[in-house]
Amino acid sequence: MHAELRAGTLRTGHDNPGSVRVRLGGMTLTEPAATLPARSATTRTVLMCRPDFFTVSYRINPWMHPQQPTDTALAVAQWETLHRTYLDLGFDVRLIDPIEGLPDMVYAANGGFVVDGIAYGARFTYPERQPEGPAYMDWFRAAGLDVREPAEVNEGEGDFLLVGDRILAGTGFRSASDSHAEVASIFGREVVSLQLINPSFYHLDTAIAVLSSDGPDANIAYLPSAFDERSLGILRELFPDAVLATEEDAAWLGLNSFSDGHNVVIASRATTFERDLRARGYNPIGLDLSELLRGGGGVKCCTLELRR
Repeated sequence: MHAELRAGTLRTGHDNPGSVRVRLGGMTLTEPAATLPARSATTRTVLMCRPDFFTVSYRINPWMHPQQPTDTALAVAQWETLHRTYLDLGFDVRLIDPIEGLPDMVYAANGGFVVDGIAYGARFTYPERQPEGPAYMDWFRAAGLDVREPAEVNEGEGDFLLVGDRILAGTGFRSASDSHAEVASIFGREVVSLQLINPSFYHLDTAIAVLSSDGPDANIAYLPSAFDERSLGILRELFPDAVLATEEDAAWLGLNSFSDGHNVVIASRATTFERDLRARGYNPIGLDLSELLRGGGGVKCCTLELRR
């Protein structure tokens, strides 16, 4: 059918998701639509922290405006929707108790980086968040993980993303570049250093979304303007089929998402990203975490994967 199409052929719509109606001369024929890739979901184990004490009382990133009131009850309600979504997807969700006076503890991804049962602890840049590091390491120990206390400044899975067998590592605003060598020595994996240059995307997980982390099909989405030219060259070489995010979707922290390989939980206002994911065979699930965005975090920030 494809080889017989001539100039003047008009696609007229869809009979069903697997076919396309084509008008050729006076006839309307049906041809197969492009086959979407088969995506497989993998059950995930994640750690979360309920935002019972969430507020914005200081400013350590461009998203935070202490002069604007926050609604803790709304933040909790939005977080509970995310928590329920993970449970509905069959995830094993673990909880760490929030601590009064640590309003950013809800952003669990920053609390460490866990691979192969080893938990590399966080050592935060700003004094306001530094007590979170020991709190998360205490939880890791109680959960039976092999805890490695950091010598270098790093903010956990905010700046370390596992994609296939390699670790993408961000620097520029929060995690020190020296932490990349520390991570490589602890996990014995290739670590790829990437330089962030836009302060609005101060953690790697605000500029890169890991869509699939398993096997040869491992892939990402990213925002090109968040990186310097050297880093862009690396990303283009490693992930030639990556999804490129729009500035508009990134402004809603659309890339701060979490995927199980098929289902991708994203910011509901990242509509172009949603469309692009569907076109690649993923199942995007849009949620409103707009109150937690006031602190500079979204879906992924609230989610620390525990890889045993």
